[in-house]
Amino acid sequence: MNWDDFAGWSKHIADWGAEYHKTLGDRPVRAQTKPGEIAAQLPASPPDQPEEMAAILQDFEDIVMPGMTHWQHPRFFAYFPANAAPPSMLAEQLVNTVAAQCMLWQTSPAATEVEGLMVDWMRQALGLADHFAGVIQDSASSASLSAVLTMRERATGFTGNREGMSGKGHLRVYCSDQVHSSIDRACWVSGIGQENLVKIPGTGARHGMDAEALDAAIKADIIAGHTPAGIIAITGGTGVGGCDDLSSIIKVAKAHDLYTHLDAAWAGSAMICPEIREEFWQDVDAFDSIVFNPHKWLGAQFDCSIQFLRDATPQLNTLKIEPEYLKTTGAAVTNYSEWTIPLGRRFRALKLWFLIRSYGLTGLQTRIRNHVQWAHELCEVIREIDGFEISTDPVLSLFSFRCPGDDAMQQRLVDAINDDGRIYLTQGAFQGRKIIRVQVGQFDTTRDDVMAVASVTQDIWESIK
Repeated sequence: MNWDDFAGWSKHIADWGAEYHKTLGDRPVRAQTKPGEIAAQLPASPPDQPEEMAAILQDFEDIVMPGMTHWQHPRFFAYFPANAAPPSMLAEQLVNTVAAQCMLWQTSPAATEVEGLMVDWMRQALGLADHFAGVIQDSASSASLSAVLTMRERATGFTGNREGMSGKGHLRVYCSDQVHSSIDRACWVSGIGQENLVKIPGTGARHGMDAEALDAAIKADIIAGHTPAGIIAITGGTGVGGCDDLSSIIKVAKAHDLYTHLDAAWAGSAMICPEIREEFWQDVDAFDSIVFNPHKWLGAQFDCSIQFLRDATPQLNTLKIEPEYLKTTGAAVTNYSEWTIPLGRRFRALKLWFLIRSYGLTGLQTRIRNHVQWAHELCEVIREIDGFEISTDPVLSLFSFRCPGDDAMQQRLVDAINDDGRIYLTQGAFQGRKIIRVQVGQFDTTRDDVMAVASVTQDIWESIK
């Protein structure tokens, strides 16, 4: 393909993209295909001869698109959103075109310096203290793994990377039972192990871990000869929005000199609203590491996760490796590949720059406030459906409910709703029972879209009960 053809097809794809988004509400939210159906339409072997782009794009339309679940659909209420506001898409087009590998300052100075500024813009927007620096990771999973590795190294006197973990004893990490599964995986990958991840039951209206139980677990482990390594707190857990009391967790951490990481992957975006910070963000500045995902609720195209660090030195001492070919001569610069597990890095900061400038903080705050308000309104409407119960009240824009019947009936209702295609929900589990989750957060959803959850749910329920 020559560059004139590239320009023509780029325009074609941009036009297709605009039409796709303008008509997205007319499509079923979740893919309506069966396992293996897409692969069966593709050739088993690669082509020997080149094919025309027109034919490739036609197959994309005919084969691929019917098998796509539409995450940008205004009635996507499943999981958490992976939003992609139009300005962030345009930034990604530029990033893809320039195609830089931004591992070091010298391999892309602008990428490094824009990243530093965007992290600080977001620090200010979230009301964090100016002692925080940070880095853009691909996802919260990577940021949490980085934090757990740092806990491991700090607890072993920074000898684990060099000597291995044999003979280091049992390192213990503490968290709520509402944490995301990525925390479990981080303990697997770090060598700490699942059995050394101590989960404290969530309690109270926000299902946070009890600080007294946390303190007791740490003391018991010390008596047993184990080595406490760190505490992972949450603000806005995936299941039902669990939120720890950050102030009480920090007091326990300080009493035992433990490294702390706060997983605010979803809910962190809401902290751009000062009134929400006052309710959920107390003593956040005392945490050693904080992660939130602008690619969830804020509108930055996936992937884009920011990890803030109160002091970057422990993580750098854990992850930095500098062979001769990666050394930078001359003036001191920041090389963000030393802050993260991957060496290779994309220019993720550009989409944040485009996004924040295009909407301003006030525009982004309005969206989040609307989503929270609409979720509360929807919850009350579902509460009034005959026989339905609210399992967990809204935490920001996430709540859950149950229909009449056992767990099998909850799954039957979820499956029937998603097969219908008008909205998309997911099931979950809470206190030993299956629940149906609703989260409001798609970037361009409207109040009418949100309230449709109640009418569609009642409609489907009447057809299957």
